[in-house]
Amino acid sequence: MASRTSSRPPRPAYRCSECGWETGKWVGRCGECQAWGSVAEAAAPVHRAAAGPVSRPAVPIGQVDVAEASFRGSGVDELDRVLGGGLVPGAAILLAGEPGVGKSTLLLEVAARTAGSGRRTLYVTGEESASQVRLRADRTDGVHDELYLAAETDLGAVLTHIQQVRPDLLVVDSVQTIAAAGVEGVPGGVTQVKEVAAALIRVAKTQGITTVLVGHVTKDGSIAGPRVLEHLVDVVLHFEGERASRFRMVRAVKNRFGPVDEVGCFDLGSDGIHAVTDPTGLFVESLHGRVPGSCVAVTLEGRRPLLAEVQALVTHSALERPRRTTTGIDSSRVALVLAVLQQHCRVRLHQMDVFASSVGGARLTDPATDLALAVALTSAWLGKPPPRGAVVLGEIGLAGELRRVRDLPQRLAEAARLGFSLAVVPSEVADPRAPRASARVVDGMRVVDVPDLASALRVLQLQAPAGQTPLHMAVDG
Repeated sequence: MASRTSSRPPRPAYRCSECGWETGKWVGRCGECQAWGSVAEAAAPVHRAAAGPVSRPAVPIGQVDVAEASFRGSGVDELDRVLGGGLVPGAAILLAGEPGVGKSTLLLEVAARTAGSGRRTLYVTGEESASQVRLRADRTDGVHDELYLAAETDLGAVLTHIQQVRPDLLVVDSVQTIAAAGVEGVPGGVTQVKEVAAALIRVAKTQGITTVLVGHVTKDGSIAGPRVLEHLVDVVLHFEGERASRFRMVRAVKNRFGPVDEVGCFDLGSDGIHAVTDPTGLFVESLHGRVPGSCVAVTLEGRRPLLAEVQALVTHSALERPRRTTTGIDSSRVALVLAVLQQHCRVRLHQMDVFASSVGGARLTDPATDLALAVALTSAWLGKPPPRGAVVLGEIGLAGELRRVRDLPQRLAEAARLGFSLAVVPSEVADPRAPRASARVVDGMRVVDVPDLASALRVLQLQAPAGQTPLHMAVDG
């Protein structure tokens, strides 16, 4: 009986192509990584590979020629900043972003600049016709003799173009539109994307071609296709931006050749895309104006300090549950700041409609903008603007304290460079015996260190009147 059981063939196993999770029966969704359509029957185990010929002998690391991995400028300074210095021969770069954000426009600009420097470039488009790309190149002044264009959706044809053109830079727009013959699945599927990407990266490594692959994103903003795609490439870039704004940012998520905390800023217009070396003007309408309900903070995008303006509007509510509307600011942070203002600063907004927004379509996720949000809300409630030329920054705790923020000297230097005269920041030393506020001068700017939110509002002369309703609210009533 035991021998009959042991002679049965092994039960077929199914494996997820994303994370390697195994199961005894087929399921439509992976039980480990929750990916759909990634579970397939696992191939039969193969025998252990034997030793074979090597492509080149191993050498001491000190004898490896580093010139092969030297940076070459792309012609777009902001992109070089994110990449760590430029394009590396043989590097595989994945650029992902939402539809219409400007990925093709940016890469066509990079291809044109590279071709203009004398390096041959091949631009393969699988989403548009060659004439459509040519029209965009005419509009952005991107026509060069060293820029070759091919409209293909077959992997074999793309590899043939690479052999014929022998480019220094290859752009594939996009990897989800290229299909490999003989591989199961539709273009854009897990199997197809994995095979196409592996083939293109293999050619890039063997021939020293810098390869840029355009990738699609899903509804939640993650890169579409198998997760292994991000592991195959050397650099993963995210192209971000709001449709209602011309401002775009390139952010490095993975970079084997440089830092991952850098961002590049761009301005997308009708004549193409342009680098923005000083994007403060896009986020701040009036640097030194006095407007109730408006305050300026210094946020960090990567390692770059940017000034951002926060605006707030407070009105009487006719609803049983007052509205809380935010744009560019996390609604949970707004709720937290409102609770701290009411509990510790006597700012009563529980019966008011509150609207909070960032200027220029910026997304403010840095906790250092909490204090600017609180000042804007209090200023709108009082109908009184903050002092002229003031900038504030600090994270607010639930007890009303101000927590220190990282890279404070860089933030203050940026504010001083742009002409601000007053900065309110958290105290560097959390000592209960220290004075409530202390002042110092940094680069000609008066910097006031405060321990909590109530002290910050007193320095800005925005403290709530004890036992009184703000004047403009009384008039409205």
